[in-house]
Amino acid sequence: MRRLVRRQDDYLTKRKFENIDINDPFFDSLKRDYSEFEDWFNRKRNAEAYLYYEGNQVEGFLYIKMEDGPVADISPNLECERALKIGTFKINPHGTKLGERFIKKALDFAIVNNAEFCYVTIFNKQQTLPLIVLMKRYGFYEYGTKDTPNGIELVLVKDLKVLTNDILIDYPLIKKQDTNKYLLAIYPQYHSIMFPDSILNTEDVDILEDISFTNSIHKIYVTTMPVNKTSRGDVLIMYRTATPGKKAEYTSVATSVCVVEEVRSQSEFEDFESFYSYASTYSVFDKDDLRYWYNKGGCYSIKMTYNAALSRRLIRKKLIEEIGIDRQRKLRWSFFRLTDDQFNQILEEGGVSESIIID
Repeated sequence: MRRLVRRQDDYLTKRKFENIDINDPFFDSLKRDYSEFEDWFNRKRNAEAYLYYEGNQVEGFLYIKMEDGPVADISPNLECERALKIGTFKINPHGTKLGERFIKKALDFAIVNNAEFCYVTIFNKQQTLPLIVLMKRYGFYEYGTKDTPNGIELVLVKDLKVLTNDILIDYPLIKKQDTNKYLLAIYPQYHSIMFPDSILNTEDVDILEDISFTNSIHKIYVTTMPVNKTSRGDVLIMYRTATPGKKAEYTSVATSVCVVEEVRSQSEFEDFESFYSYASTYSVFDKDDLRYWYNKGGCYSIKMTYNAALSRRLIRKKLIEEIGIDRQRKLRWSFFRLTDDQFNQILEEGGVSESIIID
């Protein structure tokens, strides 16, 4: 298998406003919609925003900030102690994956900062409809309106305290009750690209500082392990296997928490091209990689949401000695069920934010 390489032009970039060119054509529509946009932009010179570039041209822009509640400049008021406001969010048409990356970035920020709600105000018009539809897919709902000098804006709100039992609407919240939990192994050559917030590091990490082109909500992994035992809503602890040539005791490590969306058997696809069309959508595997697995036979594609990175990595030694996973398991550590107690300890020892876990 080849070593996979990340393209530099696929990164999300965080920059201060003073280092962003407001004359980029990307901002023209924002200037038309908001008469005060340029003044606001210039006042924010020391603030930071997330951007996506193609070449030197801006293709996506996200500015977010935490606010103390209640939010009183919308109708009705939003009663809360803390909320994340998406102050400015625009993407040029690229399908949905670019929008997902920015939404994930905003929700990561909200969870880390213990926000109760995330909200955005947006003009409800033809040009913004795709973005509104995308945000509704991940749990934003029409809450109210905001009266501004530029017209009436729609207010979309996402509740970060309540589960609806819909995986996408609830994202990134994780349901603990009435779900099965599993450990799923992933090879090192795929891990850091597929789960960029979960790169190996001997220090604690801040997921908000990682610059990650694959920082998307959905992931697809192809494997011959019996992941068809899982059901939609089951929870996975992703486990990076040992670094080649080094001891598993210290280089195999639990890194991430995902939720199963669906599992499809290779036999469900008519031919390789239909298998490739599906599996490549949210996967790090290229066509040659997928053809290798397809020709190997008996493989499954597991689609999952990427809900959280463990801020403290748990090596195999710790998983055995402190979490209580049996070293003498008959099957190798590739795919197996965890007890609720083991899962809870992994979340606690891994430093996963309590606000993301709903009992």
